[in-house]
Amino acid sequence: MAPHETDDTTTAGEVEEARAGRRRAARYVVPVTVMGVAAATIGLVPALADSGDPDLPDITAAQLIEKIAQSDVERLSGTVKITTDLGLPNLGGLESGLLSGATDGEDGEGGSSADPSGRLTELASGTHTLRVAADGPDRQKLSLLENAAEYSLIHNGKDVWGYDSASNEVYHTTVDEADAAERGEQRPPATPKDFAEEALKAVDDTTSVKVDGTAQVAGRDAYRLVIEPKQSGSTVGAISVAVDHETGMPLKFTLTPAGGGSAVVDVGFTKVSFDRPDASTFEFTPPKGAKVTEDTERDRGHGGFGGKPERGPKSEEDLAKGFDGLRMLGEGWNTVATFDTGTGAGLPTEEAGGDLGGFLGSLGDQVKGDFGTGTVFSTRLVNALVTEDGKVYVGTVTKDALVKAAEAGK
Repeated sequence: MAPHETDDTTTAGEVEEARAGRRRAARYVVPVTVMGVAAATIGLVPALADSGDPDLPDITAAQLIEKIAQSDVERLSGTVKITTDLGLPNLGGLESGLLSGATDGEDGEGGSSADPSGRLTELASGTHTLRVAADGPDRQKLSLLENAAEYSLIHNGKDVWGYDSASNEVYHTTVDEADAAERGEQRPPATPKDFAEEALKAVDDTTSVKVDGTAQVAGRDAYRLVIEPKQSGSTVGAISVAVDHETGMPLKFTLTPAGGGSAVVDVGFTKVSFDRPDASTFEFTPPKGAKVTEDTERDRGHGGFGGKPERGPKSEEDLAKGFDGLRMLGEGWNTVATFDTGTGAGLPTEEAGGDLGGFLGSLGDQVKGDFGTGTVFSTRLVNALVTEDGKVYVGTVTKDALVKAAEAGK
């Protein structure tokens, strides 16, 4: 056995015991707006590049899980690299416009280029470099670096600013302390720490969890925690988390698909410091001549700091209210969510829908089963089946597993 490689497979009970000691997660690095994007894209995730094999004390998987749970880092600054490869079809740039929803308009009706609800959806595909900084739950900054411009999102006390240097546009909203505290508890995952915690919530008897050696990330010594489904049929191959030896904070989080190839999404620090950032980092004054858009619609629902707390993750009961008869089929990593669109019909056929029907059909695979006929739309991680009678089945499972789930749950 290689040094520091622990072959203990932690049981669900041990994980639950370690989870019981969890302290309140520190709010840091990525503002709330990014978290909505992350939830929608299934994850911003990173591959662990071996740049060394640090000599660290042995640790069990349960101990490392507890170390993550007890991490209380609130101050840091650094650079994060994000690469997302969901295997979506190339729509010639059309997907960017659809994701952002940004259109030209007057009096802000078409949206500001500085509004984070549109800008940060760019992280859903491709490779991006971010500069991040945090000083507790009330001061955070994220900057998306582009070729000749920069987009920054700054949270400083009650103020939230978005600034697009390319268009010289500014977005501004406010958030009160009560909203900020509640949102901190409900926010979707975004950082490596968030995703590690979400992955650990999925650990049960269908999961293998082990410590698999060490690594060096952003110049810091770290342990590797590997989470793998025991079941066949999942599109998830393995989840690998690099956990900082000193602070217990995840520095990288990698999800590789069962089908092989590069990570589906790759997110991790390339530089990091846990010193307190200078206070000036979080100060912002709109530049001269900038167009400033004030967002006073607190319940608009775009996922920014200014929104109400209920925009956080939804429970199954909450989701069921939004979808007709939402149900979960199967167990563990092979769980499939199903709901009825209420339309009584699936996607338009080429005959009925013309060019649109033909286009949508070309993006998926036609399937048949006890449920009738339908179309499966696939990414490298998530598959979705839309049946002819308007039912939807979706999960991180293979196409064959999805069809079987639809046949069993018809």
